[in-house]
Amino acid sequence: MGGLSTAMIGDRARVLRDGRPVVLRTATEHYGAILNGAFDYVAYLDLLAGSGGNLTRTFVLFRELQSAVNPYSTCKPESIDYLAPYPRTDAGRDDPTALDGQPRFDLDRWDDRFFERLHDFVGRAATLGVTVELTLFSNTYAEAIWELNPLHHANNVNGLCPIHWTEHITARDPDRLERQLALVDKIVAECRDHPNVIFEPCNEPGAGAPVEPPVVAVTQAEVNAWLDLLIARIRSTDDGRHLIAGQEAFRYQPWEQPLDRSMTAMDVDIVNVHPLPGTSLGGRTYELGRFMSGDLALAEVRDFCAAAAAGPKPVNLDEDNTASQYTEHFGWTIHRKRAWVAALSGCHYDLIDFTIRPGLPLGSPAAGTDLRSWTRFLGAACDRWGIAAAVPAEGPRLVDGSVVAVARSVGSIGNERVLLYLADAAEGTRRHPSIGPVSCTFEASADVREIRAFRPADGSEVASLVPDDDGRFTVDFVEDLLLELTS
Repeated sequence: MGGLSTAMIGDRARVLRDGRPVVLRTATEHYGAILNGAFDYVAYLDLLAGSGGNLTRTFVLFRELQSAVNPYSTCKPESIDYLAPYPRTDAGRDDPTALDGQPRFDLDRWDDRFFERLHDFVGRAATLGVTVELTLFSNTYAEAIWELNPLHHANNVNGLCPIHWTEHITARDPDRLERQLALVDKIVAECRDHPNVIFEPCNEPGAGAPVEPPVVAVTQAEVNAWLDLLIARIRSTDDGRHLIAGQEAFRYQPWEQPLDRSMTAMDVDIVNVHPLPGTSLGGRTYELGRFMSGDLALAEVRDFCAAAAAGPKPVNLDEDNTASQYTEHFGWTIHRKRAWVAALSGCHYDLIDFTIRPGLPLGSPAAGTDLRSWTRFLGAACDRWGIAAAVPAEGPRLVDGSVVAVARSVGSIGNERVLLYLADAAEGTRRHPSIGPVSCTFEASADVREIRAFRPADGSEVASLVPDDDGRFTVDFVEDLLLELTS
């Protein structure tokens, strides 16, 4: 597998693989494939590639805790299974332990087991055509999660000073910053000969969380300056071999997730965004769905993706968690609709399959017959119709009905074709999914001669339509429908 790059094609920024535009898409496990020693990533990678995925995202250091709405996952390993870039010390019976009860880490050494696993994971992914996004650091969100981090002063033998969890992603402590930059250097150097890697400096960087004196609240400017340091270090160490993806710091209070700096002043090749309420771009704020809520918010996702795709950098909906705690048809249908809208609007897409975890590298049987069915078709459609190179299209005019529609021109001169994705945008709940038949009528241009209809849930072709003399046609469907219009 060759390397990735970005380029402007026409007026659109694209991600290229071996010089050809590609849509990055995945329904990935929750990012602990390398750091969780109990996880069988060999079976997982085979599953991912076989179900239409060409991207996986995995953390290098960050370890998470399960919560009421954030399910158990690979990124929440048992303490004895957690692999860090640093080795545990050879502790005596009465030596102090880390806060997880295991021996403390030695930040002056590297753990060969971790890097052997890193190389094997990335190498296997390459043979399957899968890009690996390596996330170096993360927001730690709360003291209890920060207490799991090897860079917490109580978890290592190297004499780092105590800090508040919010200060971890700033340059306030020079000693800790030196350790962070050393880790950047090591990871980048280890990946020198792996072309299928994208580096992300930090997952969900945030600022302005409430603190108690004497701690001073962290500002967005501080976090952004720290991100700039990491990015500059990646650039200087990497010699331009790999792309960098990322986003600027969000603000906790009052909540806002801005992206304009990411698009313009931040030295990243791909802009990552985690779809959430209060996401601002180009003077508009988009309500992209609440975390783990079951929100569909499809019109907002469509409008955001269209605006983002018109910007100077490719945009990836890098972790869509609006319904991922619902690991059955209700949640996966929401994500299918959002994935198709993102892809046909010119963006990339990532959701988490929380059924994939240690002991279950293939996920649940339900995921295998539902989620993996539509991701397989989406992947095949991206290749079959060249969606990555497609451009926005006017599409037929909606005459009657209520749907969210996205049109994309995928044809060539003399063989004009338009893909039209239609989705029922009614909001529902797990108890009341609001799934029912939808009927809508369109008016196509006079030169449309054939319309084929497919079920995005599995790719099956369900109808072939011919417009009447006025160019009108009516379609009936449940959940969503993909039309191919040939002129």
